[in-house]
Amino acid sequence: MNWADAGFDVFGTHVLWTDLIGNIAALSTVLLAMRKSMWTWPVQFAGSVLLFVASINAHITGNALKQALFAGLAVYGWWAWRRGTQDGKQLRVRPAAWWERSLLIGGMLLGTALVGLLFFVTGLSWGAQVPLPQGAFLVAADAYIFVGSAMATWAQGRALVDFWIVWVAVDLVGVPLAFSSGLVVSGWVYGIFFVLVVIGFVKWLREYRAAEVGVAVAR
Repeated sequence: MNWADAGFDVFGTHVLWTDLIGNIAALSTVLLAMRKSMWTWPVQFAGSVLLFVASINAHITGNALKQALFAGLAVYGWWAWRRGTQDGKQLRVRPAAWWERSLLIGGMLLGTALVGLLFFVTGLSWGAQVPLPQGAFLVAADAYIFVGSAMATWAQGRALVDFWIVWVAVDLVGVPLAFSSGLVVSGWVYGIFFVLVVIGFVKWLREYRAAEVGVAVAR
C-alpha cells in the first residue's frame, strides 16, 4: 500500500488519510476566511492537493479536477487579498455588484450545462459510467459542484459577501454526492461546511453593514 492509499478503518469504513487531512484543511480555510486571514489561501492550496489525491483514488475525476482548479484559485485569491490589504489596509468585504451577481448566476447555469456535457462525453465524471437516467443526474451533480465551487472561490477572492451563498448552494448537492461516492469524511465535512458557511455569511454581512454605517456617520 502506498501513502495515497494509507488510512484506517472506523466501523467497517476505510478512511483515507488524504481525505481526512485534506478535509481538515478545507474546514480550516472556512474558519480562516471568516477572520479574513491570508492563511486561508495557502491552507486551501495544501488541502486541495491532498483532496486531489483522495479523489483520484476514489475515481471521482470531476472532483479531482475541482481540487486542481481550487489550487489555482488559491493563488489568485492570495494575490487579490494581498492587493486589497496593501499599506496596512483592512480587507473590505462587500455585496456583489449587479454584473458580478449576474456572472455568478449565469456562470453556474451555463457552466454546469457545458461542463456536464464535457464530463458525460469524455467520461471524466464517474456518473458517466452509470446507466441513464441516474447517470445523467450524477454527471450533472458533479458538474454543478465543480462549477459552483469555482465560482464561489472566485467570489471569495473578490471579497464578495455573496460567495457564502454560493457555497450553501453547492453544499446542498455536495453532501449526498460525497456519501454516495464513499467519501464519508467528505460527506460529514460538507455538512459541517453548511453550518460554518451560514455563520460566515452572517458575520461578513454584519461587518459590511457596520462599515457602511461608519462611512455614513463620517460623512
